[in-house]
Amino acid sequence: MSDPVAVVQQYFDALAAKDFATVAGFLADDIVWHQPGANQFSGVRSGAGAVNAMIGGMMEISEGTFELSLTAPPMLNGDLVAAPIHFTAKRAGADLAQDGVDLLKVTNGKIVEAWLFSADQPGEDTFWG
Repeated sequence: MSDPVAVVQQYFDALAAKDFATVAGFLADDIVWHQPGANQFSGVRSGAGAVNAMIGGMMEISEGTFELSLTAPPMLNGDLVAAPIHFTAKRAGADLAQDGVDLLKVTNGKIVEAWLFSADQPGEDTFWG
């Protein structure tokens, strides 16, 4: 599948279902991931293994409660797809719930680069620590 919007839609469907094997299949081996903020998950990650490890770490910290879903249809501009999202997570003594935008570059049916934006980055930083 090479339609970037369809790739991103299926990627988010797999995230919502917590089907991480399918999620991993949408990531290019050499993906570059830009995670915002000033927390333990912030920074640039290179490679699908590093991104999968980060997602696994988020699931561990959130005791398996981390969830992310689209709030509107993905929007296309060339090979870039902007996806309005909402994400939530819980852990002992803390809750996270906010909106954001994921900007994903899709090439040959794979996500090759990702830039994430959070509506309340300080709140997200506090949650992830």
